[in-house]
Amino acid sequence: MSTSGIDRYDDLFWRDEYEPITESDDFLQEIADKADLPSLLVAIAAATGDTAVLTEDLRPPLTPVDTIGHPHGGMSEAQQHKARELALAGLRRLRDERITSVGMLSDTAVTDVLGYLTGGNADWSDSLKHELDLAEDKSAAPDWRFEDVAEGRRFEVLIVGAGVSGIAAGHRYRQAGVPFTMIDAADRLGGTWQKNHYPGVRLDTPTFGYSYSFAQRVDWPHQFAEGGEIDDYLNTVAERAGLIDLIEFGTRLVSSRWDDEAGAWIVVTRDAQGVERTRTFQAIVSAVGQLDIPNIPDFPGAERFRGVTMHSQEWDDSYDWRGKRVAVIGTGASAYQIVPAIYEEVASLTVFQRSAPWMLPAPTYHDNHSEAFAWLVRKVPYYGQWYRLWVITQGIPGRFHTVRAEKDWPGAPLSVSATNRKVRDELIARLTEQFEGRPDLLEIAVPSYPPGAKRMLRDNGVWAKALMAESTTVSTHAIVELTETGIRTADGTHHEVDLIVYATGFKPSDYLDGVEVIGRGGVEIHEFWKGDARAYNGITVPGYPNFFMLYGPNIGGVVAGSLHFMLERAGEYSLEAIREVLDRGVKALDVTPEALDRFVEWVDRENRLMAWGQPYVRSWYQNSVGRVSQVWPYTNAEYWKITEHVNPDDYDFLP
Repeated sequence: MSTSGIDRYDDLFWRDEYEPITESDDFLQEIADKADLPSLLVAIAAATGDTAVLTEDLRPPLTPVDTIGHPHGGMSEAQQHKARELALAGLRRLRDERITSVGMLSDTAVTDVLGYLTGGNADWSDSLKHELDLAEDKSAAPDWRFEDVAEGRRFEVLIVGAGVSGIAAGHRYRQAGVPFTMIDAADRLGGTWQKNHYPGVRLDTPTFGYSYSFAQRVDWPHQFAEGGEIDDYLNTVAERAGLIDLIEFGTRLVSSRWDDEAGAWIVVTRDAQGVERTRTFQAIVSAVGQLDIPNIPDFPGAERFRGVTMHSQEWDDSYDWRGKRVAVIGTGASAYQIVPAIYEEVASLTVFQRSAPWMLPAPTYHDNHSEAFAWLVRKVPYYGQWYRLWVITQGIPGRFHTVRAEKDWPGAPLSVSATNRKVRDELIARLTEQFEGRPDLLEIAVPSYPPGAKRMLRDNGVWAKALMAESTTVSTHAIVELTETGIRTADGTHHEVDLIVYATGFKPSDYLDGVEVIGRGGVEIHEFWKGDARAYNGITVPGYPNFFMLYGPNIGGVVAGSLHFMLERAGEYSLEAIREVLDRGVKALDVTPEALDRFVEWVDRENRLMAWGQPYVRSWYQNSVGRVSQVWPYTNAEYWKITEHVNPDDYDFLP
């Protein structure tokens, strides 16, 4: 189904009024003692209109985080004491003056608030305004309408995928009134979050950094949201944005071919019944994601196994694994969640490990938000949104300082710098405590590569507890074959199992796998890439006009930033590119090879300076030719800069 003109939206979760504060001074003192102080101070300053309280001496120093975050952004005890006094006075004022709402901020107030949160780093301000509804120049929603710039012109966009990035694109395109059709191969929306419903699935990033700028939910129950909570959130966003009835579910993109004369893509789709349909679109937005194609090893004898097998993304909820002998192959992100969730209820658990994961301390990984936090979200206008902005602000520098490699560092290949070695030592000390009394497990739990070289997991002690359980066995021997009843490893051991869980990840470098995309000159995109997927700004590819990727090569952040920000910016950039086409009255725009080469060289140069870019490191961050094609090595602020405008010099415009 297609759509064109609609009304504009603001924040889909916007609240005009908050509950009035009626509590006593003693209660408010308790709240001030428990609150995140930077978030509370800016919330009070915005609600009262008094940003003078955000003095320079109270700015959080944004102390770099090596392993575990610093409360209040690293504010000193003296800063915290003064901030709590101001917070208490501010809460009293909100109560006594019955302030229950907040309005748009002046430019000066926005500058004051962002200057306070960023420590005066003006380079971050524009990217943060993208997340701030109270800024007049939020610069997120389109400021134009299709009918105003191209009335009467046939121009329809195909959005492929209704996951996180597809929903973001659909919302922005709908705001601009650009006609589009959205398809998804699944029977409902949600992307990875409707596909992944294995036991224990949840975020491994803080919840408040994993939401849209245009849908800032603040009543999240968990500090790291469970998978079902994210799935519900995405469905709520799509419903409020008016997208659900516009999506063709059970429809897969089979092929697309660019027609130069028509200035359009000839697209073939296939529905759930296998019926193919050919139609024409002037542009394509690929929102199919990266972590979507299961990576299942081709073990000899796999066809002989008489038990049950399932990939973590294809979990069969109808199968009762309780009381069974279970094998989990892999020790990455999904295994880290599955193993602790099931080990107490299975007859036996065998974990097959190729390489151990590094895990960052996250003591509150399974915790709810506190009652004080819930009170603040209900009673202090915009507090939850300010907390979200503060989380995103701290994520801009992230942990880059811990993974940047020093030239000729003597500690390689176990670390890449003095700071990286410090992180390694701290994490090993933590593992030593967790595996006390089990030196055999400690030996195999310490990774043999630098921290940050591969994806780091969140740890609150449950992984070690599960591996140390009496019913758990950890095997580091290579799997040589599957048999009718289990798994045989290189040491000759035969592991009898009823269920094999492939927690073996995905094929993220195989962009657009299974889809034929034929561009100008008849070149198929995978032939153009030759195993090395590249896209300018992670979005456009030379020879493929009006074709935009939203979670394209080099867009994944791993130690810093907000993925939602990156995906939203890619979608908003594609929309601005389409406006360029419409304003100029041309058929299409096509990025130049020179622009792509310049971008790739810039990204590659920085990736080579990181732990994951060292020549002795091998991970899924790299593609089949060895280039790091998954990771964005800069901050959100840099991505804002390169996507803020469509540079005409980087494109050819096709008449």
